[in-house]
Amino acid sequence: MTFTMHKIKKTIFNSIPLIPGFKTSKKILVIESDDWGTIRTSSKQNYLNLLEKGYPIDQNPYCKFDSLENDQDIQILLETLSSVKNSYNQNPIFTFNNVVANPNFEKIKASQFNEYYFEPFYETHSKYDGHSNVMNLYHEGIKNKLLYPQYHGREHLNVNRWLKSLQKQEQHVLDGLENDMFSFAWLKNNSYRNEYMDSFDIDELNELPNQEKIFTEGYNLFEKIWNFKSTSFIANCYIWHPQLEKFATKVGVKYFQGLPFQFIPSLKKHYNYTKKFHYMGQVSKNNITYLVRNSFFEPSVYPNVDWIDSALNRINLAFKFNKPAILSSHRLNFIGGINENNRTKNIQKFEELLKTIVKKWPDIEFMASNTLGDYITK
Repeated sequence: MTFTMHKIKKTIFNSIPLIPGFKTSKKILVIESDDWGTIRTSSKQNYLNLLEKGYPIDQNPYCKFDSLENDQDIQILLETLSSVKNSYNQNPIFTFNNVVANPNFEKIKASQFNEYYFEPFYETHSKYDGHSNVMNLYHEGIKNKLLYPQYHGREHLNVNRWLKSLQKQEQHVLDGLENDMFSFAWLKNNSYRNEYMDSFDIDELNELPNQEKIFTEGYNLFEKIWNFKSTSFIANCYIWHPQLEKFATKVGVKYFQGLPFQFIPSLKKHYNYTKKFHYMGQVSKNNITYLVRNSFFEPSVYPNVDWIDSALNRINLAFKFNKPAILSSHRLNFIGGINENNRTKNIQKFEELLKTIVKKWPDIEFMASNTLGDYITK
């Protein structure tokens, strides 16, 4: 009885964001995956170095499993996507949300932390073995309509806070820098749970002009890399000030991916936020249309959850409310550079999920995030 009541309450809770907004009789599935291109854990050896220094890096799944995607990661993902087809002979398309740059650690050290320097993410790839074919594989995936990049920020880093910490000679950031990392679970009990990953969080309003510069530089770099503009954007850690939407519309962004809640910096206290509700197809006063995630596949983060059953239930619920299903799954679930078994077991589950989806809903339509945005608005 208790289990049944819990299930009913959970279904009601998951249904609430599905009530308002855009509806369609079509069964549409969008797969959104964040963080592709960012450095995160730089190598297995550097992971062990920080673990030996006493940092609880093994207690954070993003640090434990996530690293810069390599040739094998992309190849296996493409093979998985190409193995699944709906009744229209269409493969799933994977919206990979691309962080286009990383800190240039050597230049930052050379400046004695007085200046910040970044490098395009493909230059970061060139520094590591087993990454020489990543860009070719990306282009192959785009050509075969298996992958489609969208903008996820210049870097997955709060530059202002991180540089200030370096200038203060804080030991954890110095240790991270020595291991080509900027976020690695540096304290067990710190109030700053996002640990420099929240690019668009701010402490004061006077940071907004620099945020516009960072956003625009990254957006232009995205266009230079992929030869097209990104019409959708996903804010790191789902944190952004409403002013960011004005910067985004200036350069051509129309759609914001995200959760049912936006976290707005309160500016009264560090790492404190006001939650603002969004629903599918809602249009902001800045003319941004929100695409709201309503299903999830995160086995690396919560390994004890039955993610196939959970995702199927959430997708089914979205369709009952005549909503597109937007499945969120972060990069760490598909990465094997630090722990190969992480990729192996998760890609098997992901393939099973996709094959179950096309069996249950053979007429399902696969869309990238920008395509869904166009479908909603047009």
